[in-house]
Amino acid sequence: MRVSTKGDYGVRALIELSHHFGQGPLQSAEIAGRQGIPEPYLDQILTSLRRAGFIRSVRGPQGGHALLRHPSEVRLSDVIEALEGSLSPVACLDSMDCSRPGALAQHEVWERVHRATQEILEGVTLEDLANRERQLAVGPRYAI
Repeated sequence: MRVSTKGDYGVRALIELSHHFGQGPLQSAEIAGRQGIPEPYLDQILTSLRRAGFIRSVRGPQGGHALLRHPSEVRLSDVIEALEGSLSPVACLDSMDCSRPGALAQHEVWERVHRATQEILEGVTLEDLANRERQLAVGPRYAI
């Protein structure tokens, strides 16, 4: 599995929103600046995250974006699937048609890879990642 820039930036944006959960909306420019994400691309990703039901967006000068659910309720697997698509390492696992010649010999390996990936990503929440980011932060986090 390879996570694209879209997936990486999407997770980083949600981590930033996790840091501010319950404090009101956060503007795109603030998320982009803190996470080092180009704002025009972030706006596209935030639209995808809103459509997938992870965030709500409010227009206007006091608007911005906020998580819809507590960070402990959002699993990394759900975010990656929403932004990247299937977590399967090979397409035949999604279609359940691994009967092509040569595919059967590999099927068990790819299934194990898929299960292991899924297990790891399902075991990590946005809250876990936000807490870890706080632990690893070099300096203090400032909010204005």
